[in-house]
Amino acid sequence: MGDKTMTADEAVSALASGMTVGIGGWGSRRKPMALVRAVLRAGIGDLTVVSYGGPDVGMLAAAGRIRKLVAAFTTLDSVPLEPHYRAAREQGAFELVEVDEAMFMWGLRAAANRLPFLPVRAGIGSDVMRVNPGLRTVVSPYEDGETFVAMPALRLDAALVHVNRADRRGNGTYLGPDPYFDDLFCAAADRAYVSCERIVDTAELTKGADAGPRSLLIKRHTVTGVVEAPNGAHFTSCAPDYGRDEAFQRLYAGAPWPEFAERFLGGDEHAYRSAVRAWQREQERGQGEEGTR
Repeated sequence: MGDKTMTADEAVSALASGMTVGIGGWGSRRKPMALVRAVLRAGIGDLTVVSYGGPDVGMLAAAGRIRKLVAAFTTLDSVPLEPHYRAAREQGAFELVEVDEAMFMWGLRAAANRLPFLPVRAGIGSDVMRVNPGLRTVVSPYEDGETFVAMPALRLDAALVHVNRADRRGNGTYLGPDPYFDDLFCAAADRAYVSCERIVDTAELTKGADAGPRSLLIKRHTVTGVVEAPNGAHFTSCAPDYGRDEAFQRLYAGAPWPEFAERFLGGDEHAYRSAVRAWQREQERGQGEEGTR
């Protein structure tokens, strides 16, 4: 019920190598990138990462921090397959558990309700069962006798999510078009850390044209810490505050990982923002020079 505010580095200091960490967002949309960058700085590894994957997975995979990935996909949206994830996967750098999107959601829901599994129709009759031989089926005990996949709970040691606004107690609201199941990530975790564009008073969370009771996604009882991180989803989108930085995403997707990491991830979050601004100025100068020719 008290003040849960902290820095990104303080939040990540509670994590440890070998944990199972869920990362909210969807593809290259509203990812908690400031927290992911803090994980990279902290040197935490041997992680089981649970994510509707985007550059969070790509960066952690490229840095060699993932032991096992549980995902429905890993994409940059405008770049269909995350290239750094793909490179690490092709090298056999980590174990992959790939399931249907609905199965993934049902696994989070089972964990949120502290159930060992939940039955789901998704996956029946597909290769999901073949590539995941550890999955089991259950038969309905009622007259229908239907067979379901018994999707195991995706229990998390910690969850990292990003929202538009939060208060100091851990309530969080999204203002964009989709919640991306961030509430389930928080509820499925032993501890959850929420970064936000701006911390506001509790009364402000449901005010405004984009807000309202439906947007109050994250409840304080599921949250351990709150991090104010303006532009904390960059370079992914955080609608309506900002869209995806497509130019920077193209840079990320096309750059060799050591080169990208050295230039943009060698320091703290302030250094990251400074490096991004410097790169943006370089692009603007280049465009200006091109226009005068």
